[in-house]
Parts: sequence; C-alpha cells; structure tokens
Amino acid sequence: MDLVTLFYWIDHLGVAVFAVSGTLLAFRKNMDGFGVIVLATVTAIGGGTTRDLILDMPVFWVYDPQYLYTVALAALSTILWLRYKDYIHQKTLLLADAVGVGFFTVMGALKASEAGFSPLICIIMGTMTACFGGMLRDVLARDVPMVLKGELYATTCLIGASVFVLIEPYSQLAAILVGGATTLLIRLGAIRWQWSLIVFHEHHDGHR
Repeated sequence: MDLVTLFYWIDHLGVAVFAVSGTLLAFRKNMDGFGVIVLATVTAIGGGTTRDLILDMPVFWVYDPQYLYTVALAALSTILWLRYKDYIHQKTLLLADAVGVGFFTVMGALKASEAGFSPLICIIMGTMTACFGGMLRDVLARDVPMVLKGELYATTCLIGASVFVLIEPYSQLAAILVGGATTLLIRLGAIRWQWSLIVFHEHHDGHR
C-alpha cells in the first residue's frame, strides 16, 4: 500500500470516527433518525468542507461520494450498537471526539501542505478541519461548543498541527503519526485531568 492510499483510508477513518461522535450525541439528545443523520454528517464533513471552501479547492466529498457512504455506514453501525445499550456515557462521546480530532488535525494540515500553503496556514487549516464540524454539531444540539469551553480543545489541535509542520519536511508518515498522537494524547489528558486555559468570569465585588 502506497502512502497516498494509506492517507486516503486514514481520512476515511477520521470521517467515520466523527460520524460516530455525532451519532452518539444525537442519541444522548433523543433525536429522531433524521437528526442522527444530520448530526453525524455535519460532524464528519463540516470541518473539511469549510477548509476546502476557504482554500478554494474542490470540496472533497462532492468529488468522492465514498465519504458519504462512510458517514452512513458509521452512523448505521453506531445505531445498531446502541440498540443494545440504553445509556451512553459522556466519556464515550468525548473519547470518540478526541480520536476524530487527532485524525482530522493532521489530515487537514496535510491537505493544505500538499496544496502548497505556508506552515501557518497548514496549522490553521488543521485546527479548523478538526474543530469546525464539532462546533456545528454542538450548536445544532444546543450545547456550548467544546472548543469554547475552558478545557483544552482547539489548543491541542494547534499543538498537534505545529508538530506536523515541523516533522513533515522530513517524513509525511512520521508527521501524521506523531502529530496525530500528540493531538490525541493532549486531548485525552485534558479530559482526564481537566487541563484548561484561563476561564473568564464576570467579576462581582459587591459594590455599585
């Protein structure tokens, strides 16, 4: 298997994982079948679609509908699995989301790099690819988007994408593996130990 084929299937795996994440949230929100499909699809392809539109590139799933089949298969498989479960723990959703973030961060940065964009743009596009679909998912589900909470989220993507652009000139495969692992491990650490940025609160000093 050559690297192009490997990267293609890694991209499909990221789409599948994010589709699972969207389906799990739809289950928690007691949505109907249409809601499940919408949330799974938006989560899986929302970030990549936004990236391609900004970079003025062909939208990936329009020219390769196999991605839509991946979304449908992942969502259907999750629905069937959930038929035997009457409850899904929040940590399961966070874990699925973290894995998807790890995949999409490096694949978004890789696509921008292969199109000839600068390292800074690669970092931004990697972060956008990983975060934007989840933001749309949370907004549609009437949740505060994870990226806007104190717990490290977008910051993990920035770090992982930065690792990618540092290693990518030497080895694309190593950059994908190390950048993705870095993103995933930091995100898992943030979930486990509540690593966070400073959260701003309204100040009440009792004086008017």
